[in-house]
Amino acid sequence: MQADKRVDVAIVGYGPTGQLLALMLGRAGHRVTVIERWPDLYPLPRAVHYDHEIARLFQASGVMNDIKLIAEITDRYQWLNASREVLMDFNWGGRGLSGWPVASMFSQPQLERVLDTHVRQLPNVTILPGWSATTLQQDAQGVRLEIEAGRIENGKWTATGDTDTVHARYLIGADGANSVVRTMSGIEFEDLGFAFDWLVVDIQPTEPREWIPKTWQLCDPARPTTIVPGGPGRRRWEFMLLPGETAEQMNQESVAWDLLSHWDVTPRNALLERHAVYTFRGRWAQQWRAGKVLLAGDAAHLMPPFAGQGMCSGLRDAAALAWRLNTILRGKGGDRLLDSYGPERLNHVREIIDFSIGLGKVICITDPEAAAARDREMLAAQATPGFQPPDAPRPRLGAGLYDPHSPGSGWLTPQGAIELNGKRGLFDDVLGAGFALIARDQGTLDRLSHENRQALSEQGVIVTQFGPDGFADVDGIYSEYFAQHDVVALLARPDFYSYGAARTAADLNPLVDAWRHAMEPAC
Repeated sequence: MQADKRVDVAIVGYGPTGQLLALMLGRAGHRVTVIERWPDLYPLPRAVHYDHEIARLFQASGVMNDIKLIAEITDRYQWLNASREVLMDFNWGGRGLSGWPVASMFSQPQLERVLDTHVRQLPNVTILPGWSATTLQQDAQGVRLEIEAGRIENGKWTATGDTDTVHARYLIGADGANSVVRTMSGIEFEDLGFAFDWLVVDIQPTEPREWIPKTWQLCDPARPTTIVPGGPGRRRWEFMLLPGETAEQMNQESVAWDLLSHWDVTPRNALLERHAVYTFRGRWAQQWRAGKVLLAGDAAHLMPPFAGQGMCSGLRDAAALAWRLNTILRGKGGDRLLDSYGPERLNHVREIIDFSIGLGKVICITDPEAAAARDREMLAAQATPGFQPPDAPRPRLGAGLYDPHSPGSGWLTPQGAIELNGKRGLFDDVLGAGFALIARDQGTLDRLSHENRQALSEQGVIVTQFGPDGFADVDGIYSEYFAQHDVVALLARPDFYSYGAARTAADLNPLVDAWRHAMEPAC
């Protein structure tokens, strides 16, 4: 490594959040250095689920064809009680709002290898494995980050004494729950006080077997247990620790095999890939930005895994940062674009954390009487005519860079199949990903002022319409969205959240005016 390295963005942490951010910024042409204290990609499973929105981010980043090869679609998530009665049946079939399957399961080491392969193809991205951040200082020009080299001894990182410096215009802390960037920035966590210890066990079956149910939750007060795919050729069990059990006692290979034996999983028919005790928590950083230092992923928030949204939320952070930093670094916007990052993402992630904790409070019941009361209530609810399981939350962003009074603004926008000039595919594959102004007809776009046309062009906004003079809305996704919100045009951001929509053609210029002024650097 060359001393005193100068880059656009330094990222501390090379898990999925740091990888996706490095990939997005690198593909946009920016100079990125990633500092990762471990010398190699971590080889053992952790996250196992991503949703349709994350699939669209992978699609936009050019990696989805490779990720599809390591993913397994799951179409149903069931909750069963101790008597194996179905308490809840979530239908995850079909495609979600983003045009991809609602839920997919994977093995994190395989995902990281895919992302790493693509990142390393970018000549403007430098990865520094085996280096750790030690101190940081910032001024108007950026951040000076001191780093030191280390090696792994007995499973622990040990400094070697070699040091160096990275100068970056912006520093992103994507370095996990124990983030040194967050600590050095003096940022505290807000904790909701929800904490349960679970033993997480990953296996690779060595014999063919059909798993029924495939993805499910055993709500048994004797031992609440989660059983899900861990990607193709893998299964995961999560066993809740009971009162009196300690992490030291339970995090043993013999204990893992003993618990698995109740499911006819033994060393004769499976390989034990990993066992680890995790404390499932709900908390978030009180602020996500300190000057030119920003937090993302587990450095900014932690949540129980019951909604499968921990890694997904980190990847949303990466997307929200990537388009802002890309705009700033291209000279098309100023630092004030970063002011909205934390407030937007915090409100979004808090709703998901609350939802995950709500699920956990139902699942983590160990008192038999309380569990029996829960079962009666849930079974009775299912018997009610027209009953539907609760939908997963679709949170609105917190107050930020969108028109708060516009229909659908701050919420995720859809992606559908389109056809244009003989090419058929998902919208991003046909027209590209980025800011997109989509109108219902050419007449609406004709109302754009010269100033707004120029601003849209300078920002590289995709300007298009559907119908006879535009793309064919193959599945009616855009027609349905426009009818639902009663609008004639939609302005979507590169992270696929709506900046706003125009109710009439006369509303289009005021909408784009507001967006243009929001994007301009502060005077």
